[in-house]
Amino acid sequence: MPGFELFGELEQNQVNDVLNSGVLMRYGFDGMRNGHWKAKELELELKCTFQTKHAQLVSSGTAAVTVALAAAGVGAGDEVIIPTFTFVASFEAIMILGAIPVLVDIDDTLALDPIAVEAAVTPKTKAVMVVQMCGSMGRMDELQTICNKHNLLLVEDACQAIGATYKGKSLGSIGDLGCFSFDFVKTITCGEGGAVITNNTKYYVNTDHYSDHGHDHIGNDRGAETHPFLGYNFRISELHAAVGLAQVKRLPEFLAIQKKNFSIIREVLSQIPEVTFRTVPNGGEESCAFLNFFLPNLGIANKAMLAFKAAGIDGCFHYYNNNWHYIRKWDHLKNLKSLFPISTEVKDGLGYLKTKTFEQSNSYIARNISCLIKLSWTEEEVMLRAKKMAQAIKASCN
Repeated sequence: MPGFELFGELEQNQVNDVLNSGVLMRYGFDGMRNGHWKAKELELELKCTFQTKHAQLVSSGTAAVTVALAAAGVGAGDEVIIPTFTFVASFEAIMILGAIPVLVDIDDTLALDPIAVEAAVTPKTKAVMVVQMCGSMGRMDELQTICNKHNLLLVEDACQAIGATYKGKSLGSIGDLGCFSFDFVKTITCGEGGAVITNNTKYYVNTDHYSDHGHDHIGNDRGAETHPFLGYNFRISELHAAVGLAQVKRLPEFLAIQKKNFSIIREVLSQIPEVTFRTVPNGGEESCAFLNFFLPNLGIANKAMLAFKAAGIDGCFHYYNNNWHYIRKWDHLKNLKSLFPISTEVKDGLGYLKTKTFEQSNSYIARNISCLIKLSWTEEEVMLRAKKMAQAIKASCN
């Protein structure tokens, strides 16, 4: 990743097709577009790729999570369990619906710890959102068992793990609803975009209507469409869908490159006794978009990151000090820094963040380094990178 590294003729042809038609909106203008429907085509490709009954394109991964939760009826006062290690969009999507994000510890998969999830379930819990961070997955069987036991939704935020699988199923297709991001730095990109996939027809119809102001999309006259319920504008454009349509057809190509580069670096680092790798549940196959490994302690991880920088090794992240992906630095959430008044229900529901600590999560994130796997590297560049990384880690451990 990311897919933009290999932009070429396929992407250009799809975009030019939209520009030549003159129709950039995904709905309406039937006469002008001469049968060109990029968003519809991409949705068909996504259904085929992920082997699901339904796919709905939206404007971003954040929109995908928001729409998925709304489509399943999550709203005011409901609690949604999410991991401490995620992207800020996870709690943003929950809060915009008036629901309450309940953050719990991760385990060595870097995803939700099922024990922490079980302990966090209350009568207000409506959903468990497993965030498949950095190309891999949580303990899906255990999480599904908890959801079945308590009659909870299992929502997959697979925005960073497109192409990964668990027991032969694509991540995103396992839960009640799955969410993807196609932003500029994802394995396949639309520039900006996202999607919700599901096998539940009711949820799909809800996503279709809700993401376009509640339009029912019946008939050929957009102005005559009815609105079965309230909705908002989370539409994708035909230009963005056109880029994604070219990219999704190249997903097998991208995944093969990622796996090759990932495997080379992993093999070199596996020779270092102090390096251990994230746990991938049995039956799981990473997308190989990132290589995640643990060092013995925070001090060594900090030294390694400084050594990487000195060696010119970019694209590696130590999330312990990251503002976007780990709760430790989310002061704007903890202190509810909002432009508008937050409901008393949500404010009270988030009161736990004032005092709660996440020592188990800290123990993993403090030691974890996550390295982006690029598509554009030559084999020579990958081997040199692996050698430099190994030297930097060894020096940091002494």
